[in-house]
Amino acid sequence: MSPSPSNLAHLPIAPTILRSSYPGRRWSLSFWILRPINEGLKFLLPLPPGQDSTCPLLLGDMKLLDIWVSCRPSLFITLCLLVILMASALLCLDSQFPILGWRNPSLNNPEQSISASSKERGMWTVNSAGRLGNQMGEYATLYALAKMNGHQAYILPEMHRQLAPLFRITLPVLSRFRSLRIPWKDYELHDWMSEEYRHIEGKYVWLTGYPCSWTFYHHLRQEILQEFSFHDHVKEEANRYLAGLRGQRQNVTYVGVHVRRGDYVRVMTKKWKGVVADKAYLEKAMGYFRAKYQEPVFVVTSNGMEWCRENIDASRGDVYFSGDGKESSPGRDFALLAHCNHTIMTIGTFGIWAGYLVGGETIYLANYTLPDSPFLQLFKPEAAFLPEWIGINADLSPLRTPPAPPLSP
Repeated sequence: MSPSPSNLAHLPIAPTILRSSYPGRRWSLSFWILRPINEGLKFLLPLPPGQDSTCPLLLGDMKLLDIWVSCRPSLFITLCLLVILMASALLCLDSQFPILGWRNPSLNNPEQSISASSKERGMWTVNSAGRLGNQMGEYATLYALAKMNGHQAYILPEMHRQLAPLFRITLPVLSRFRSLRIPWKDYELHDWMSEEYRHIEGKYVWLTGYPCSWTFYHHLRQEILQEFSFHDHVKEEANRYLAGLRGQRQNVTYVGVHVRRGDYVRVMTKKWKGVVADKAYLEKAMGYFRAKYQEPVFVVTSNGMEWCRENIDASRGDVYFSGDGKESSPGRDFALLAHCNHTIMTIGTFGIWAGYLVGGETIYLANYTLPDSPFLQLFKPEAAFLPEWIGINADLSPLRTPPAPPLSP
């Protein structure tokens, strides 16, 4: 029995659906939209005894359904919007996570790897913790230890979002969806290489901690430098900025200066019995390069740029306060430092990685904690700074000077 307009005359939606300059086509569209709904309703709502199952749309004798149909236009629009939102959400997830379980059924089973070879080699990953310098240390450590132990390394989406906009990293991304179904073995690392790390057991290992030491990966230096090679547009922007600082200089030497302040100003003193770089340290470090190179240009970046402007002497015309100091998006500052010829750093992994990528001379703040500092239980200076780097001792006198007694009334 073919549906006709007369069958729907009693329905509130019929005039809306059928009002068209092309009634035949409009009816056909309405029929194909409503027919699946009708079929579903027949399944969910059994017919009364004696009711003909071929009755068109089966809605005439059902008051509840009359109410549903009467509000159908607005409900239909709402359903369409929900479908669009769901599709948008799926597309967003698909773009955020390069590897997703629903794109490959085998990824939903931790025992079924992306390939037969990776099934044999297992899956290793590392926590994605901290800011840019920490993330680089975690990535490089995972890269080296997984290779050393014969397993395939994967990074989490959070790490990919931090590093991929800057660098040509190559490790595959493991989605959070899949990672939740893998029987991980947590393995905590301290901040320097140990012999036992050459023999870590387990096919599914999740490395934890904040490793950032050349002792993990320096034997793979060229591979690490390749992993942290910048995208062309990042290189071009950094080089274009540095070229603008050259001016009339013929033998310019760029020295990147990173001054770590922010939370370290308080934490180093209150928690770790240490200090951050002061004005005297920076003068000594810059004096070294001024004495050695004919036309040095100092490119200063910091998360405390106001302090830098007040404490770094720029009267010679060779100092440029170039960074924006935004910890939430440090890529531009890091790119500027990494494209210089040499490095002056203070403390922190951001400066350490700048010096490591540059490969020139690096001056760092040395002995910046008291000998009994708990910080030295977590951090080994000899494992953080390359042997050829130049250390200038910090002034610890503010820590040793007893506080002045309170004034008597």
